[in-house]
Amino acid sequence: MVSTGKAHESQKQVHAPLDADISRTAALDDATLGYRGPAACRAAGVTYRQLDYWARTGLLEPSVRNVSGSGHQRLYSFRDVLVLKVIKRLLDAGVSLQQIRVAVAALRDHGVRELAGITLMSDGASVYECTSDDQVIDLLRGGQGVFGIALGSVWREVEGTLAELPSERPDATEMAEHPGDELRRRRVAKKAG
Repeated sequence: MVSTGKAHESQKQVHAPLDADISRTAALDDATLGYRGPAACRAAGVTYRQLDYWARTGLLEPSVRNVSGSGHQRLYSFRDVLVLKVIKRLLDAGVSLQQIRVAVAALRDHGVRELAGITLMSDGASVYECTSDDQVIDLLRGGQGVFGIALGSVWREVEGTLAELPSERPDATEMAEHPGDELRRRRVAKKAG
């Protein structure tokens, strides 16, 4: 169950706005800039097997380019990688995949910049979405919050990691060179003749 905590609309956000940090990362909103599976895995701390399973089952499909079969690779946006890292943290805390699916569905309703002001709280069974300090306090007083994930801090972690990893645009994938991608180089060379 994800509680959106809309009763406290007028109260302040859990975290100071990240406008300064977020405005300097306008590329993060760019839905045409993507990260291949291995880069997304490294940034989120998940295995490629997990990433593939979640894409195939619809938990988190890549928003830049979602493909099936061979020849093309999925491309994940910054937002996708942020949500992947949140999924990983929830799994590590013992939250069921069923509850994680509900939480991820609720996060889809928010724009990428709105995510920075959200804290997910959980008691291990349910996940609650908080957008104000009062909502967090109410959950803790009610005994419902055992741990929390401040998406603003996850944002900064993912941003720092992705800054060091290669990204690409979906229209430039055929000729783009990616370090360590020997199979791609062979396919391109074979096509060229």
